[in-house]
Amino acid sequence: MSDTSLPEVARIARDLIRIDTTNYGGGRSNGEREAAEYVGAYLESLGLHPEYYEPIPNRTNVMARVKGRDPERPALVVHGHLDVVPAMAEDWSVDPFEGVIRDGMLWGRGAVDMKNMDAMILTAVAELLRAGEQPERDLILVFFADEENGGVEGSALVVKDRPEWFAGAAEAISEVGGYSISVDDRRAYLLQVGEKAMMWLRLVAKGRAGHGSRYHEHNAITRLAEAVASIGRTRWPIRLTSTTQALLAGLSELTGRPADDPDALAAAAGPAEAFLRSTFRTTANPTMLTAGYKHNVIPETAEALIDVRVIPGTEEDVLAELQRIVGDDIRIETVVRDIGMETPFAGELVDAMVAALGRHDPGVPVIPYLLGAGTDNKALASIGITGYGFAPLRLPADLDFTGMFHGVDERVPVDSLVFGQRVLTDLLRSC
Repeated sequence: MSDTSLPEVARIARDLIRIDTTNYGGGRSNGEREAAEYVGAYLESLGLHPEYYEPIPNRTNVMARVKGRDPERPALVVHGHLDVVPAMAEDWSVDPFEGVIRDGMLWGRGAVDMKNMDAMILTAVAELLRAGEQPERDLILVFFADEENGGVEGSALVVKDRPEWFAGAAEAISEVGGYSISVDDRRAYLLQVGEKAMMWLRLVAKGRAGHGSRYHEHNAITRLAEAVASIGRTRWPIRLTSTTQALLAGLSELTGRPADDPDALAAAAGPAEAFLRSTFRTTANPTMLTAGYKHNVIPETAEALIDVRVIPGTEEDVLAELQRIVGDDIRIETVVRDIGMETPFAGELVDAMVAALGRHDPGVPVIPYLLGAGTDNKALASIGITGYGFAPLRLPADLDFTGMFHGVDERVPVDSLVFGQRVLTDLLRSC
């Protein structure tokens, strides 16, 4: 597609993808300043007055407020994040930061998580304001830094240092909800009303340093490897919450299958199976290993990072079980820890989101679900704002959309972006 034929929402998403905002975690990042300035310039072109907050050099957050028709109603926070996880270019079939349009899809790091939604937010607001309309209530548009590091240098600092940005707000919408899945060849939409708790842990194994040629019973790497393998092989039990029970009821109604076998029902969701199965149980995945400094030296210390996502309310039980799994000679350190959340699938905003999807894709059911990961809604919850995941996308049945979060060859159909902008515009106009 040429620039003239490419819908504005896709152009904005492409432009943002081309700004490399890679976040390596632990304070290492390319930074979000350039992307925040791009967003701010776009907001200014709509007659808005963006404010910036950069608590750490180059880690920039941007906010603008849109006045609504009813100033008595609580404001709605509509937020995204500008950073992305790293992409290994050699693993991709396209340059992950080129923003390629191919086969009717926009490819690149952030096409799914979450520069697609950033573009949908901007263009939905633009559609309203260019038409001389106002949203039903005040909108607080926020684009955060550092979400891919748990928001430690982004939303966590913003809510602490700039609480006035959120004055009068009661609810929020952001990523990882409102998209379609295929269940036994029937389309359904998932609306995110909860998030698992997050614990990023470090395992530390101690041994005795020595020559790599010697007989050695106290090897830190061996101890660590055994602990990592034990965690990676652990199959955590299913533990349902009110949200996952509602999800199963919705899937059961769609498929005609009983709701007493969660994994079998998840399997009916095709490419989304693994994403849904992770919502029924705790997950603990080893993600990084660090040890050694020379081929013939046995190191004294070995470390591993574990990404643990926990059913809300079970955090202490999970930590105790992890210590039991690895044994007392492995130290477990907490790197980042954040809350889990659940919100009822009810209320005016939920009804408005369901209705907006129904107007643009009539007759397709909307089902609540618990996100197995986390978003910046966790930070907003700390100041009393209830968050939902609503980045509406009507997707092809065979596209493994959920599998592309932090994956290779991340891409989203251009038509899906256009659909999402229309639904979001409709929601912001009416909610």
